[in-house]
Amino acid sequence: MSKQKISSIIQWFFGIIFMIAGLGSLGKSVPYAIATLLFGITLLPVIWNQMRKRELFLNKWLRVVISVALFIICMITVPSSNDAQYVEPIEASTETTVSTVPEEISDETQVTDIQSTETPIPIVTEESTPEPTPITYDMTVHFLDVGQGLSVFVQSDGENLIYDGGDSDYSSVVVAYLKNQGVTTIDYLISSHYDSDHVSGLIGCLNAFEVKNVICSDYVHDSKTYQSFINMVDSKGLTMQHPSVGDEFAFGTGKFIILAPETIDENDSNDNSVAIKLVNGDNSFIFTGDADSSSESAICQSEINLDCDVLVPSHHGSATATSWEFLQETVPEFAIISCGKDNQYGHPHKDTMDKLESMDIQIYRTDIQGTITVTSDGTNMDWSQEPCNDYTPGDKEDSGTEPQTVVNTPEPTAEPTATPTPSPEPTIEVQEPEQGEMVWLSETGSKYHNKPNCGRMNPDNAWQVSRSKAESMGYEACKKCY
Repeated sequence: MSKQKISSIIQWFFGIIFMIAGLGSLGKSVPYAIATLLFGITLLPVIWNQMRKRELFLNKWLRVVISVALFIICMITVPSSNDAQYVEPIEASTETTVSTVPEEISDETQVTDIQSTETPIPIVTEESTPEPTPITYDMTVHFLDVGQGLSVFVQSDGENLIYDGGDSDYSSVVVAYLKNQGVTTIDYLISSHYDSDHVSGLIGCLNAFEVKNVICSDYVHDSKTYQSFINMVDSKGLTMQHPSVGDEFAFGTGKFIILAPETIDENDSNDNSVAIKLVNGDNSFIFTGDADSSSESAICQSEINLDCDVLVPSHHGSATATSWEFLQETVPEFAIISCGKDNQYGHPHKDTMDKLESMDIQIYRTDIQGTITVTSDGTNMDWSQEPCNDYTPGDKEDSGTEPQTVVNTPEPTAEPTATPTPSPEPTIEVQEPEQGEMVWLSETGSKYHNKPNCGRMNPDNAWQVSRSKAESMGYEACKKCY
């Protein structure tokens, strides 16, 4: 094969290659595509042969000059790597590409290069940000049915607290209940005082669970139960803590505050009871053990905010406690009476139940309803059952000790046979108490109030009348707000 034939074949091959490359580059860079296409055409022998036949180009070097010029243009217009990068569909990738600048290039050069290159703004695909997990403030309070005793168990944010444990007959019941709730560790074990119906079950808890803190009253009780309790605490290597009134302890999502005792009475175990206020957000609970009215009075003088949602009336509803003073300071919405059915003490007493009823405080009773639980989220409370609102005393013959107002109505005397001369009826002037005072009446109930949202009142359904009008209708003053 002649050299001329081989040269022609090579020109045809590269000419076609560059023409295809030029056509394929139209979507990337138009100048580069046109220059490459023309350069490929200049390599085709047939083009120059036709021109030569038509005598369009007589100079044989002209073909070489044109081809070289087009080749140089191709090299100048080659698409840059950055252009190629942004030509690709950016939506295909959600990752952000960060170009690495060589260390040897100065900052001034980098700025110049960036400003001189027209870089399209990449499309950023926003990834959905998961919403943060809402913080919960759940605290569950269990008022255990331990017969004629008291035991309150609290769970919150993985921590456990038990306040009293009932008597020895219910010790195994309390331990089994806690195990059923998944308890292995008790963070706070609180003994209100050392009477057996409060402390015996705590001895079982000390034996069955790991206990971190023991809080109790600082006095000595002359009983075997007390000795067993302190021996068990000592065997676990724990210290009996005796905090002061006002001391606060963080617990779960909330805290508890020591309310009593302010002083110790060696002759009265009940008045030595450790009382606490358990707080979870806007919800709160008060437990007072067997504290009597004298201890309640000291609590009222402590300057601690005693408002609460739930109160466990002291001493199982005994008349020796739950004084008017204490109720007016605490103003609970619910009361939990922990006592045994048909107990020998007649708990709860009529005096206590009458006070609770007069203040429209809703009642739960373990002797009637068994174990009761409530879960607080810091704002609302979800009860395991509805209140029984049974205000009857434990002893049906209990007539109470509060003074009763007795009105003696004299018997009418016999009228004389003769008809007396009729006299004009006297005009009776009724003096309205606190003339002009307006009070609130609820949709139900027999009390009038000085505010539309007292206790469980629905302010949307309350209405106002004068106090004299309310009393003439048979309403009495609410002892909760008057």
